[in-house]
Amino acid sequence: MLTGVLDLPWWGVVVFTLAVTHITIVAVTVFLHRCQAHRALDLHPIASHFFRFWLWLTTGMVTKEWAAIHRKHHAKCETAEDPHSPQIVGIRKVLLEGVELYRKESLNQETLERYGRGTPDDWIERKLYSRFSSLGILVMLAIDLVLFGAIGLTVWAVQMLWIPFFAAGVINGLGHYWGYRNFQPEDASTNIVPWGILIGGEELHNNHHAYASSARLSNRWYEFDIGWLYIRLMQAVGLAQVKKVAPELRIDRAKTSCDLETVHAVITHRYEVLAKYAKSLRQTCAAEIRAMRARAVRIDGSAIRRMLHVDVSALPSAERDSVHEALRHSTVLETIYRMRHELAALWQRSNASKEQLVRQLEDWCARAEASGIEALEQFSRRLRCYA
Repeated sequence: MLTGVLDLPWWGVVVFTLAVTHITIVAVTVFLHRCQAHRALDLHPIASHFFRFWLWLTTGMVTKEWAAIHRKHHAKCETAEDPHSPQIVGIRKVLLEGVELYRKESLNQETLERYGRGTPDDWIERKLYSRFSSLGILVMLAIDLVLFGAIGLTVWAVQMLWIPFFAAGVINGLGHYWGYRNFQPEDASTNIVPWGILIGGEELHNNHHAYASSARLSNRWYEFDIGWLYIRLMQAVGLAQVKKVAPELRIDRAKTSCDLETVHAVITHRYEVLAKYAKSLRQTCAAEIRAMRARAVRIDGSAIRRMLHVDVSALPSAERDSVHEALRHSTVLETIYRMRHELAALWQRSNASKEQLVRQLEDWCARAEASGIEALEQFSRRLRCYA
């Protein structure tokens, strides 16, 4: 059997493979994603060039292509123009053919020109990394074969499959299909698990879609983003400078009326506001569903529950019809639906003055507190305390 210069036991080879694939994950999440695609941090040239070289060796991905495709994903999320939405093309296709979706979009010159600006365009990028993007992975194959002999081919294969499976498949697929949601952005993004270790913190995908320009993907006390840990370590030694993180919500219990601070806080934390609205009214909706069924009213309970989380216009036509039919039979559900719609409209009124927005929010709170729905009243009183 052919052997390499490193005579490691089987577990040593496994540890090496996990180590190098983890470095690749860190390069993707810190350099490609948070630094290049979203400008959430700046990297020192030493760190930046290391990540570029490492990604050339282990993935063959071109920085401009990756950043452009990801930016387009955010701009066109869950639409027919989204490069890789499981809501559009199906979860199976994204999981199993995520790389093909990426390659197809990378050939779209309009995408690269429109969304790929500001990425590296120096001599080494033009003459090596972009021009000979496949050469790096062949160099990596040669390195693995020299280090481990025949088993190096398996090490290399794992390296080549790691990003396509976890990033192109799991994050782009499961991250828009299954998991929990802290926030309610206008897409289907989810947090797959609260501990972002295996995929560098990218598991916290819903948090990222809520605050795309944040360098930190964790948001709740129980969540962990290992990519953020590495960024903080690099920042401590001068290799990174954080530009932006998700803002923290402040509550002033002494406030009893809406002011400009309240409006700013509600708009800034709009996705969290909608998430808290859904959570606050969940039990009220459930009780009303039971009451309607007791009156022999035929309703689609799942569609009504989804009404709390997404705009009704985004539901399939059959579910929309079911929701509207239920609203005709329930004043409570109609109020919950209407108040959610009006609350979301507050940050969509770009032509309104600051004073108008304050009055509209105050009016919304007054009507919520006069609705006779206890959960809605409590939600409104807490909303007034945003600062």
